Amino acid sequence: MLNACELTAYVTAVANTLSCNLSVDELELVSAVFLQLGETLDTIVIQKRICSDNSAS
Repeated sequence: MLNACELTAYVTAVANTLSCNLSVDELELVSAVFLQLGETLDTIVIQKRICSDNSAS
């Protein structure tokens, strides 16, 4: 597993690579997709935590 510094360096490298190969319109779309993905994953994690807390009661 990557440590925090390796992970952020990897994410930065991916962002830089995408920015060199995509148009501004494509970058906006990719950004919106990843933003939605992150928010959806947050929702799933919160829901799983709530369900696991409720089942322990």
